[in-house]
Parts: sequence; C-alpha cells; structure tokens
Amino acid sequence: MHRTRIKICGITRAEDALCAVDNGADAIGVIFAPSARQVTMAQAAAALANVPPGVARVGVFVDPTLDDVEDAVGECGLTAVQLSGHESPELCHAISVPVLKAIHIGTDFDSETVEPFRGHAAALLLDTLVSGKAGGTSQVFDWQTIGVLPGWARSFVAGGLHPGNVAACIVALRPFAVDVSSGVETSPGIKDPEKIDAFCASVRSADLEA
Repeated sequence: MHRTRIKICGITRAEDALCAVDNGADAIGVIFAPSARQVTMAQAAAALANVPPGVARVGVFVDPTLDDVEDAVGECGLTAVQLSGHESPELCHAISVPVLKAIHIGTDFDSETVEPFRGHAAALLLDTLVSGKAGGTSQVFDWQTIGVLPGWARSFVAGGLHPGNVAACIVALRPFAVDVSSGVETSPGIKDPEKIDAFCASVRSADLEA
C-alpha cells in the first residue's frame, strides 16, 4: 500500500508540533522567511524542542545565504531545509542537511524546470505560482498539469491543501508527501487540533483507496 507522508508547516508553538506528531505527521515545518507564520530561531527551537527523532524538523527559507541556513540548522536542530525562493542548485548542494526545493507551478509548467536540481536537492516541493509572491501561497494549482516527474521519487505537494481536498490530490498525483499549513489553522500560525486530525485521517483514507 502506498503511504503518503505528511508535513505540517508554519508551526509556531510546541503544542501544535506535538499535536501534529501525535496525529502521525512525518515532518514539522517552521518558517524563517517573511510570513504571518515567521519565527525567530529561538521560537523555532522552542517549538521543535520535543519533536521526536523520527520526525523531520524542516526550516523554510526564501533566498537565504548559506550562513543563514547553517546557523538555523545548528541552533534549531533542523534535519532538513526547504528553499522556497530563487535559490541555485549550487546552494542546495552546499547545505549540510537534505534540501526540499520548492518549484512554483503555473499554467506553462515544464518538467525541464526541475532538471538543474537533480542530484542537488533531495526532493521537490510543488507549490502554486502566484505573481509577486514567494513561499507558501495557500492556493491550489492544477494537478493535471504535472503528470509524472521521472526519477524524482520524492515529490511533496503543497498549495491550498486542506482536509476536504487532500484525498483528491493524492489520487491525482500519488505524491511522496503532502504539505499543509493554512488548511489546518484557526488563524495564521495557530493550528486547529481537529483540522490536523481530519487532514491526517483523509490522507490515510486516500492511501487505502489509492
């Protein structure tokens, strides 16, 4: 049976991180880039402090320097980073932990866009292209425009996912993982335990049917 991994992002509080873990999340994301969910390194370290070793601790950046990333890796115990700006394959390669490279999907998406990152990024994160906006968009892209990304065993899908549509996303794309932030919140950065539970349950249900 296919098992879709779950990343819950935009975590700002330790209690939300533990709620995500208790519901079966495989990765917890904290955002260092400008955002309504942005955290300092001290806040990120506190939010991630009790996340168990088997769950990935992911820091999200937009166009950082290598030093920015490595400082956060060291201070917050990050086990992976997500780059959501215009970062180069060379920066991805230089980072000391696995990198998820965000690729923003528009109507003219071409799979060749991802080729420069092959061998430099551990995974792709597919998000919606919104003019003038980097990072998370909270908007769904057309899943039918993607098709298969040959050779990319690990593709994350983000962008407007919530408990009501994540199952359809899994059926359409069979991604390695799905990524949610605003879709399980009561307000920016404050997660809703019932929505987290519903989201994770929808993923598991879709896996049984896929």
